[in-house]
Amino acid sequence: MTIWLNGALRDESSAFVSVFDHGLTVGDGVFETVKTVHGRPFALTRHLIRLATSARGLGLPEPDPEEVRRACAAVLEANPMPLGRLRITYTGGISPLGSDRGSTGPTLLVALGETLRRPDTTGVITVPWTRNERGALAGLKSTSYAENVIALARAQQQGASEALFANTAGALCEGTGSNVFVVLDGELHTPPVSSGCLAGITCALVVEWAGARETDLPMDALDRAEEVFLTSSLRDVQAVHAVDGRRLPGAPGPVTVKAMRIFEERSAADIDPLP
Repeated sequence: MTIWLNGALRDESSAFVSVFDHGLTVGDGVFETVKTVHGRPFALTRHLIRLATSARGLGLPEPDPEEVRRACAAVLEANPMPLGRLRITYTGGISPLGSDRGSTGPTLLVALGETLRRPDTTGVITVPWTRNERGALAGLKSTSYAENVIALARAQQQGASEALFANTAGALCEGTGSNVFVVLDGELHTPPVSSGCLAGITCALVVEWAGARETDLPMDALDRAEEVFLTSSLRDVQAVHAVDGRRLPGAPGPVTVKAMRIFEERSAADIDPLP
């Protein structure tokens, strides 16, 4: 595998980040995961805008979007594959041991891994831990991802592929790496970014293309929902057939099927839908 690291392509055997990199020592970094189809990244402009937003939120200098585009193009050309996970990582760079940042400048890393199409349906669980909608990292795609690792491991132990969080107010928020949609009385809803969830790229497109409403939702909306589905860059639109073991018969239901179809058609027609 060929990787872009700080301005140049490198073989994976020589692509090393310093042990003093702030992304490693304290999780001081941001990232994006981009779906690629036959070497073409989907919604890259939106991802780069969110990367810059996350960097600003951490107090990092904004990455040069043209440099990131060049890095992505070089990695994609060097590693041809039908369906890929393009990972852009941007950290505080080499720094002292501790929370203070150093002065050498950020680290930019772009790597690509092959992936498979997700199943049409999946199971999810809810977890007792909460998202802090008022925290410093709320809405930022930070590399400080350990709570997601813990929650996802619990989901997998219970035969599910995703864990859903409430926020500190008890409202439905998001998954470890996805946004969540519910159908109530035939209408499609998803939590707003004010809930503390990430402003998902796929989520925003589904809201725009399928006419979903951004609504503050209590956690028991999952118990009342006729349909539930997840969105993310690699899931696209994925139906949920069980929540905490409660089956949702007929998944994917008609609203979910419509959202799946619309997303598939619109994303195929425009590889880089602009905001």
